[in-house]
Amino acid sequence: MNRSHGCFAWYELLTTDIAAARAFYGQVVGWGARDAPTPAFPYTIFTAGAVEVGGLMDQPPGTTPRWVGYVVVDDIDRSADRWERLGGSIYVPPTDSNIGRVSIVADPQTATLGMVGGLKRGDPADQPDEPGHIGWHELLATDAAKAFAFYRELFDWQAAVVESDPLESYQLFATAGRITGGVFNKLPRAPVPFWLYYINVVDMDAALAAVKAGGGQVVHGPFELTSGSWITRCIDPQGAMFALQGQRRRGGVEAPEANELAWTAEWGGFASRGKVLQSAGKPKAKPKK
Repeated sequence: MNRSHGCFAWYELLTTDIAAARAFYGQVVGWGARDAPTPAFPYTIFTAGAVEVGGLMDQPPGTTPRWVGYVVVDDIDRSADRWERLGGSIYVPPTDSNIGRVSIVADPQTATLGMVGGLKRGDPADQPDEPGHIGWHELLATDAAKAFAFYRELFDWQAAVVESDPLESYQLFATAGRITGGVFNKLPRAPVPFWLYYINVVDMDAALAAVKAGGGQVVHGPFELTSGSWITRCIDPQGAMFALQGQRRRGGVEAPEANELAWTAEWGGFASRGKVLQSAGKPKAKPKK
């Protein structure tokens, strides 16, 4: 089996305004952007320095703005078939694309994800601790134990345990021997499960100021997880949710815990709308990598 199997390796932002998204993420996380159109549609590459970290494209009909993470698989057609047999749904069947052969899927609890075979862009052995890279992957599930069992069966994710961690409700997982994310139960008021991706920033305060100046929303945080390490959950001006992690300037204080978040999620004929009251306490600390 390919050592990259089961690793996140590419991320795409589906949006209603490509030019505005380019400018927003450039200001917030320092990404460069360059055009890489295909014969079928416009496409933009986000870069952290010289490294390609993700793509940007028009929101497909019947969807809402969102970030989609792609997991590398050895055989995309076989993986899509297995995904469906294990109770997941296929929104976009295996299709040749500019990043490889891809499929957009939803797990049995309806969280959407991408799979890719024959990856042409990105790198599973990326630099996840570097500024501008995706440093953490988090699944907010209806039933975290069942969700993790599903993904472990498909992607061979390893359950990870941190001895100093007293919270058992947050299941850490490792890919290719490295802890890269966690799965936990979402708030009951959150209408849909979803994947959330954390982008590394050098200066959290500057990044949050840029989020607000650029028309985005800070919906949860900032919260300090470990000494000097902070996270914040945000929504960009077009409605896509993302998160930031990084250091703050001395004297930074945590935000009040209660924030109301308007929520909408669609893919094709699947839709859910509602509001989330973020009042569940401070998020769990992630292990040092």
